[in-house]
Amino acid sequence: MGVPVAYVPVVTASMPTVLRNGPFRYFFYSNERGEPPHVHVQRERKMAKFWLNPVALAGSKRFSSHELRTIQKQVEENREMLLEAWNEHISS
Repeated sequence: MGVPVAYVPVVTASMPTVLRNGPFRYFFYSNERGEPPHVHVQRERKMAKFWLNPVALAGSKRFSSHELRTIQKQVEENREMLLEAWNEHISS
């Protein structure tokens, strides 16, 4: 099977981590409340941003095309949870 997926509660107020899946960390920046729902993804020094409604790549730095396809699939599979976490984060 694959690497286990873990829901991770808020770690810091400014960059809450909402999901870790394999080597990828999914998080929000607290100063982006005026934007549509989205999630940032980090692996080492690589970064990407995905819109959540609908799921689409907003931008990336250093990720390969293969990694971006993997991340997009993970975002799609966890979209409902990510949207719930986004709405909770924005309302707090």
